[in-house]
Amino acid sequence: MIALTGSSGFLGQALQARWRAAGRPVRRLVRRGPSAGEAQWDPAAGRLEGGALEGVTAVVNLAGENLTTGRWTPARRRRLVSSRVGSTRLLAETMARLPHPPAVLVSASAIGIYGARGEEVLTEASVRGTGFLADLVADWEAAAAPAVAAGIRVVHLRFGLILGHGGGMLGRLVPLFRWGLGGALGHGQQWMSWVSLRDTLSIVDAALTHPEWHGPLNVTAPSPVRNEEFTGELAARLNRPAFLRVPASLLELLLGDLAREAILASARVLPARLQDLGFMFQDRELSLALPLVLEPA
Repeated sequence: MIALTGSSGFLGQALQARWRAAGRPVRRLVRRGPSAGEAQWDPAAGRLEGGALEGVTAVVNLAGENLTTGRWTPARRRRLVSSRVGSTRLLAETMARLPHPPAVLVSASAIGIYGARGEEVLTEASVRGTGFLADLVADWEAAAAPAVAAGIRVVHLRFGLILGHGGGMLGRLVPLFRWGLGGALGHGQQWMSWVSLRDTLSIVDAALTHPEWHGPLNVTAPSPVRNEEFTGELAARLNRPAFLRVPASLLELLLGDLAREAILASARVLPARLQDLGFMFQDRELSLALPLVLEPA
């Protein structure tokens, strides 16, 4: 059985659909009162009964408040940290105390750990960046240390921009582009490291079952693109213009560090370890992937 946090999110829902189709049992960890197939936890209060993980062989941790839905005020920064670092530490400590713990913890992470790096090619061997987002991701990964110390295999999936039909970033962008309101952000030359949803699902499953997979893995396609190329390709696929350009100064005025460290940041990230481990991407090129991810599976 797989225990899953963050089950209501875009990726969490897609994983559940995949696992249901494969007949794999899932126990969702939820904050509200649990229903069938669920167990309750309260990361903010540090509450997770060991019984919630009884019979569980693997844990997939996707918990975390959305990073890009609003300005990073001091209160919001605290929530972003707590929802990632606190929840991951609670899971890792609980797993470490169990007499028969799950064999693996697959925990969400992000390429934001590298910061804004311009033209630099980034792999798992690259040093971490600077800024709130880079610090948050580093602390997020470090929070799993109790599980590592207990001999549990831990995989940190450093997700890029996940592209899939009807949700995630495309769920917000496609309506704007259909209305003719799409366009490049800032100068448009910043690198965007993306990955298709179907490759992401395959990577999560492989991380659960391959004992040689451990530590940080960049979950990005082998061919990052510049923002200008991404918006141009998306507009072309939707048969809409993309002549508008959102000034960087406006984004920074409205969103502050969120714009500087995430929306406008250039991150040219390659999946070096996944390729070394032999993972075969189905969607390597944006021009071939977009027609597929814009349509329902």
